[in-house]
Amino acid sequence: MPRLLSAIATLSLLLSGCAAAESAAPGEPAAAIPATVADAALPLLTVHKHPSCGCCGLWIEHMREAGFEVDARDNTDMAAVKDAAGVPHALGSCHTAEVAGYFIEGHVPAADVLRLLRERPQARGLALPGMPLGSPGMEHPDGIVQPYTVSLVLEDGSTREFGRHPRD
Repeated sequence: MPRLLSAIATLSLLLSGCAAAESAAPGEPAAAIPATVADAALPLLTVHKHPSCGCCGLWIEHMREAGFEVDARDNTDMAAVKDAAGVPHALGSCHTAEVAGYFIEGHVPAADVLRLLRERPQARGLALPGMPLGSPGMEHPDGIVQPYTVSLVLEDGSTREFGRHPRD
C-alpha cells in the first residue's frame, strides 16, 4: 500500500508538472519537475570527504538510496571542514555532511537524518564518532554490527542520545 501511495503522489507531481509546462508561454521554459516525491521533499546533502576514503562513498550511496541528492566534495583538509561546521573534535569521523543547516558527522544512518529533518531540533547536528562496524558504509560481509549511538549535538556543544543501533 505505501508503494501505491508513493506512485500516486509521484504521478500527481508529474501531472502538475505537465500542466505547468502546458501553461508556460511559448519559448519560456517549463517549471522543473521533480523526479520523485523524495526529490521534492529532501534538501541537498553536501558531503565533504577525503579523496582516498572508500567508506565515505559507500555512505553516500546509502544516503542516495534513501532519496537524498548528494553533492560529494573531495577535501584534503577535513579538520578545517569540521571546524567550520562546528563539529566537536571528540566526535569526529571520516566525513562531514551538511544538510538544511545541520552537520552530519560520520556514518549516521539515513533514518536518523530523516528524523532530524522531520523534528528540526535546536541543534548543530548529528554525530557518530569513529567508524563502527555495521554502520552504513561500514557493513561487514558476515553481517556483524557493533552497537553504536548517534548523538545530537546541541547548540552549546553538549550532546544527548538521538539514536541507538541496532535497536533493541
